Amino acid sequence: MTTSKRRGLGLLTVASIAVTLTMTACGGAKVNQAGAAPQAAAKSCVDTSGSEIKVGFLNSLSGTMAISEKTVNDSLNLAAEEINATGGVLGKKLQVVTEDGASEPTKFAEKAQKLITADCTAAVFGGWTSASRKAMLPVFERNNSLLFYPVQYEGLEASKNIFYTGATTNQQIIPALDYLREQGKKSLYLVGSDYVFPRTANKIIKAYAKQYGMEIKGEEYAPLGHTDFSTIVGKVRSADADAVFNTLNGDSNVAFFKEYRNAGLTAEAMPVMSVSIAEEEVGGIGVDNLRGQLTAWDYYQTVQSPENEKFVAAFKKKYGASRVTSDPMEAAYTSLHLWKGMVEKAGSFDVPAVQAAAGGVSFDAPEGKVTVNGENHHITKTARIGRINDQGLIDTVWDSKQPIDPDPFLKTYPWGASLS
Repeated sequence: MTTSKRRGLGLLTVASIAVTLTMTACGGAKVNQAGAAPQAAAKSCVDTSGSEIKVGFLNSLSGTMAISEKTVNDSLNLAAEEINATGGVLGKKLQVVTEDGASEPTKFAEKAQKLITADCTAAVFGGWTSASRKAMLPVFERNNSLLFYPVQYEGLEASKNIFYTGATTNQQIIPALDYLREQGKKSLYLVGSDYVFPRTANKIIKAYAKQYGMEIKGEEYAPLGHTDFSTIVGKVRSADADAVFNTLNGDSNVAFFKEYRNAGLTAEAMPVMSVSIAEEEVGGIGVDNLRGQLTAWDYYQTVQSPENEKFVAAFKKKYGASRVTSDPMEAAYTSLHLWKGMVEKAGSFDVPAVQAAAGGVSFDAPEGKVTVNGENHHITKTARIGRINDQGLIDTVWDSKQPIDPDPFLKTYPWGASLS
């Protein structure tokens, strides 16, 4: 199993950040459950007296995660422009403050603090890796501010200060496993990046596999940014599993799939189910390296609906006809519109008022209608399994037909009881 200094940043350093920030919080222990007893927080400096209101966009615009996160920043800016064009939020235009998380959890925590206390933003939108989210979580709880997190993740978390607009486990990973099992796959090889999300996701996958009699033939991790996958792919090939479950993130996927193809492994013989490769990444990895491989998300550019047609057209008009849309981009775009709905329902930018108003707020998103769960701060989502086509887009081969209620702690799954 690969270890590195990067792993320390992804796991140990994040833990120390969380402890440090929690200890310096004004008034008590870290809150991990939405709706838990509130802790004392610094007084908000958000200025609502003028014609504008500040919001923060915090994404990796540099480093190994930039391949994925720059495009999320693009979709956030598109949403902000749309909202401003229709009168803003409570009559106030959005003033965007952008910061670069630089693919480092410590930087995300620092920039989050700046956006809250120096820039005085009403809400922050961003983050990608679970390491970045966990580094930011105590910052938002300490200051009683709001983070809208747009990426699928491993679940087993809920905070009153975070709204999770990407999929939780029962809206992505479990549907992916159900699909593989229904396709007759009885054994899996697990490959992931060495940080919070892949390790926790694989813990869940192994519990699922035990419940349903699936064999786990191997489990390998590589540091974020890792580019030599010859050894790992060799182990995958020798194991001869029915399928690979891939939780690699960032540009490591480029090296992995090139090596996978070089080793003669194919989607037909040993398909890879990926949960962090969307349309944007396909171009960087190369269609020839991905053709026929599987993905699990809640949105694809190919989703057929009036809302998605409008979204795709607007995105391409702003950023170019060759650009593609993807699940994290759509979830980020949706998050800004959901925040608008919460604020307008509350009639206030005040965080406690927005939190109280959040439950039941809906938006006709490009992926389909989504609704906020006021208890756990996740949203309903329609699960989709896709296959990468010759054009580098992803065609839906299965979907859940209707939105799935979020269950981040897997309370409705008896086999998942011990995980949380």
